[in-house]
Amino acid sequence: MGKLKKIASDGLIFSNPTLRLVLGTCPTLALTTAASNGIGMGLAVTFVLICSNVLISLLKNVIPNTVRIPAFILIIATFVTVVKLVMDKFLPDLYSSLGVYLPLIVVNCIILGRAESFAFKNPVFDSALDGLFMGLGFTGAMTLMGAVREILSNGSIFDISIWNANSFSIGFFGSSAGAFLTYGLFIAIFNYVVNKIQKKLAKKEAK
Repeated sequence: MGKLKKIASDGLIFSNPTLRLVLGTCPTLALTTAASNGIGMGLAVTFVLICSNVLISLLKNVIPNTVRIPAFILIIATFVTVVKLVMDKFLPDLYSSLGVYLPLIVVNCIILGRAESFAFKNPVFDSALDGLFMGLGFTGAMTLMGAVREILSNGSIFDISIWNANSFSIGFFGSSAGAFLTYGLFIAIFNYVVNKIQKKLAKKEAK
């Protein structure tokens, strides 16, 4: 139970890939113009993370160390292709919104990083959990950023209007500069809170 708690807390909070490790920056900046884009990309990455982690963990004693990176990319690309085909068939609008960033999941630093640092060294069940919680951490950050930017720039969330954007909107948050500012603020606030939590936990353990 302690190991499960650690894997979960690392993925969601203490080693959050987006806000703590600052990985997957390109899709984070480009796709968080809307909450739906954030959750769509996040869930796609989560699926690929879980499946690739499981398969890499299963094959860790078979894959030669010298070709592990090409093997990881081949495995990841297989699951990305599955996601692309399913999304193109059943969610064409979302597929179109995600654009080139969907196939670029293949070289996403989060997925390659977890394959190298965790799945290749740990049991299958632990690797599946790591993929799940790292993916959820990424999804949560993407969705929250997308929600904030969508609300401020369009007066809507998940394409549902909250107020008339003509009466109040800050178009800046829909721009590239707005993405950088939003991301920076999220990182600063999240890390401030997490550092406070870590200090409290360290004091408790010291007693």
